[in-house]
Amino acid sequence: MFGLWIGMLQLSELFVSSVVHLTYGLYIFSSAVAFNVTQILSQHLRPSLRVDVKVEDETQKPKSVTIRSDGVPPIVLVHGIFGFGQGKLRGVSYFAGAEKKDERVLVPDLGSLTSIYDRARELFYYLKGGQVDYGEEHSRAYGHAQFGKVYEQGNYPEWDEDHPIHFVGHSAGAQVVRVLQQMLADKTFKGYENTSENWVLSITSLSGAFNGTTRTYLDGMQAEDGRSLRHICLLQLCRIGVIMYDWLNLAWLKSYYNFGFDHFDMSWKKSGVSGLADFLLGNSGPFAAGDWILPDLTIQGSAQLNTRLSTFPNTFYFSYATKCTKKVLGITVPSNILGIHPLLFLRVLQMSQWRHPPDAMPPYKGFKDVDWQDNDGALNTISMTYPRIPIEQPNRFVEKDSDCQPLQPGIWYYKIVEADHILFIVNRERAGMKFDLIYDSIFERCRKHVFRTKQVLPSHVR
Repeated sequence: MFGLWIGMLQLSELFVSSVVHLTYGLYIFSSAVAFNVTQILSQHLRPSLRVDVKVEDETQKPKSVTIRSDGVPPIVLVHGIFGFGQGKLRGVSYFAGAEKKDERVLVPDLGSLTSIYDRARELFYYLKGGQVDYGEEHSRAYGHAQFGKVYEQGNYPEWDEDHPIHFVGHSAGAQVVRVLQQMLADKTFKGYENTSENWVLSITSLSGAFNGTTRTYLDGMQAEDGRSLRHICLLQLCRIGVIMYDWLNLAWLKSYYNFGFDHFDMSWKKSGVSGLADFLLGNSGPFAAGDWILPDLTIQGSAQLNTRLSTFPNTFYFSYATKCTKKVLGITVPSNILGIHPLLFLRVLQMSQWRHPPDAMPPYKGFKDVDWQDNDGALNTISMTYPRIPIEQPNRFVEKDSDCQPLQPGIWYYKIVEADHILFIVNRERAGMKFDLIYDSIFERCRKHVFRTKQVLPSHVR
């Protein structure tokens, strides 16, 4: 009887989570469609405003905005899981318009569910230009095409050690940038033998997924191995939805949003009905191969990534870890009912109460459930501070920015901010003053405090 009751609770939670996520996704998507329809109608009804509309709306069509070097490093904002860059979802900004705070900001559109490795490769070619090369060995191992999207003109083709970049990554985007920096250090890009870790001037993490999250296990990843899925779970529904989306391959739909699996070519024209069956049964495709982002976000997957990633001595590192929990009589609970997004409130509660299965091997030596209870509804606060599993990287907790001057490279400066996982993205009004405080401090630091050599700033950034 007790087992039946637990099963019913789990199915109820799955139903509620599915409805909430689907409703929120449809809300974002419908907002983009409504914005696009409004622009089209305004052009037809008021022809005299056609030119003005095209000028004002910078996100109507995906386009290359090439930044030329003038001595000021660009700032690249890298989205997280289920995210999108400039040009997708039309009028919606993933970073809630933060990109407008500086003249030299790029917002790449990377695969929203593709692996961190694949996203890092895409980010390189987005900046330098050319056709995305996922690498022969990796592509063969995971069963997808070696080459992907073509960037006829890079968005920052001058990028090199003398023209480095500031990166700001949200959620999984922070780990994408770390993997990219390691690839630069290891010179893994064919035809670019001069790359180095010094191409990255700074990395700033907003709720960064450095050490994985227990949310992955709640959503369906097996805690025993961190790679396989339970038969009935939220991620299985997500997997089926993504497969159908890519199999149908509707161009107009993908112009709004793309999960990023085009290099697997799961379209009905290529795979047919039999191919669809293979994808759904888990015999082929990114989910069968494990070449998607969720395995990278388990604690085990993150630990494997971190063993190959370094903190480099000439790069500045900053991290904002978010938290919306507190202790009440020794129990971790959500800290502010009204301040947590409805999409995340149940998740905050679940994550604060999650316990690792006692019969499964811990994801790393010294794992304690209590260390992973504080969270922001998507990631555990301990995971967002700095890379610490399996090897703790140099770090310093920051209470006041003035305490850290002058800044030193090669150290992870981290703060803990009272916020949920999506406070600083999508909806600017919801974050209020916190939005400006966070992004203004990030951009000011990039412009005025983080340099390898003394330089004179142009007047527009002083």
